[in-house]
Amino acid sequence: MLPERFRPFLEKYPSLALIGGTRLFRVEVPELPRNGSEVLAKAEWTNPGGSIKDRPVLFMLLQAALSGELTPGRTLIDSSSGNAGIAYAMIGSMMGLDVKLVVPGNASVERKKRILSHGAQLVETDPVEGYDAALREAHRIAESDPPRYFMPDQYANEQNWRAHYETTAEEILEQSGGRITHFVAGIGTGGTITGVGRRLKSHDPKIQVVCVVPESFPGIEGLKPLERPEDIVPKILDAGVIDRRIRVTIEEAYALCHSLARRGLFVGQSSGAYLSAALTVARDAPGARIVTVFSDLGERYFSTRLWDL
Repeated sequence: MLPERFRPFLEKYPSLALIGGTRLFRVEVPELPRNGSEVLAKAEWTNPGGSIKDRPVLFMLLQAALSGELTPGRTLIDSSSGNAGIAYAMIGSMMGLDVKLVVPGNASVERKKRILSHGAQLVETDPVEGYDAALREAHRIAESDPPRYFMPDQYANEQNWRAHYETTAEEILEQSGGRITHFVAGIGTGGTITGVGRRLKSHDPKIQVVCVVPESFPGIEGLKPLERPEDIVPKILDAGVIDRRIRVTIEEAYALCHSLARRGLFVGQSSGAYLSAALTVARDAPGARIVTVFSDLGERYFSTRLWDL
């Protein structure tokens, strides 16, 4: 549910009310150890943009509209690996905004087509140079004509993590009854792990926040490389909330996506990676109650190797 300060926007743009309020459900896969542990996942693919990114993008745009930074006539610009881009394009079309997005050339075809379907413009950067090249290009365009462009900069915007603090984490606490031992997520912009981690730890400091680290790059879409000296660390990331890091290979992520699909849950590769790390925690901590997020739709990856059976 949106905080009170944003409620007036729902009267003007009623379709915004479709975002958030996702279900939390118990994950049943044969890989789960029978030691009393359980894994719960937020069904974030059920957001109207098909991913968890609808939440932070909504907060960033509504706060910018409230503050007067985002006014009619300015073009919204940002970089994205795809899902935030879809959210920008979708919410921008709901609010009648002009949207331009910069994505790495290896973003999936399905994501790029969805962005274009909402009427947004698309700029692609060299896929070899990854997410950071797209971020630098978005900054270059925005700074070339400041009166024309408004750049939320999802890697540095405080509303990113606040969206998860005020909605995702609040829903987790309500839906779980507050009984959680671990939260598992990865880092794209750092918004989810920072916002949910901070809120859960304010509820119970004993809750362990576990960060999923991709074994290689390019690899698991949506998870940012952070271990090389040249990698840009998101400004909003609060690494202090992270208690443990677990490495996951793309093969492990793919295998668990396939396992979930055979049980009727068709989700993307970061969800498989999160489940892999959650299962590691489950094996290490009998009786654990682990919460994670299944971030997006599996359909978004037909043009990648994910569903090559």
